[in-house]
Amino acid sequence: MSIKPNKKVIIFDDDEDILSICTYVLEERGWEVHTFTNCNAVTQKVAQIGPDVILMDNRIPDAGGIEATQKLKSNDSLKNIPVIYFSADSDIQSLAAHAGAEAFLAKPFDLYDMEKVIDRTINGH
Repeated sequence: MSIKPNKKVIIFDDDEDILSICTYVLEERGWEVHTFTNCNAVTQKVAQIGPDVILMDNRIPDAGGIEATQKLKSNDSLKNIPVIYFSADSDIQSLAAHAGAEAFLAKPFDLYDMEKVIDRTINGH
């Protein structure tokens, strides 16, 4: 009987509180969580970890979430990894669409909603 490896998630956000809360909740659910406070070398970070899903903040240093997401989506080996875009901006839906993200989550968000969006995004429901 083989043990199935944990699902992996990368969270890009410069808010340490959000990172620690999301990490705690997702690790409790069996996720392997990787966090970054900037999106520098985003394609290398994502390629190295190989996540099942990415949570991307809009205002992440240095380039910002839109540019970081577009870099991922233009990379043939990374473009199929779903990105959930999250932001406190009121136009989060259009920002996520512009970035090329599969889903979005408005800040502040309920942790239950975060889990629902992640499940829906990776399971296609």
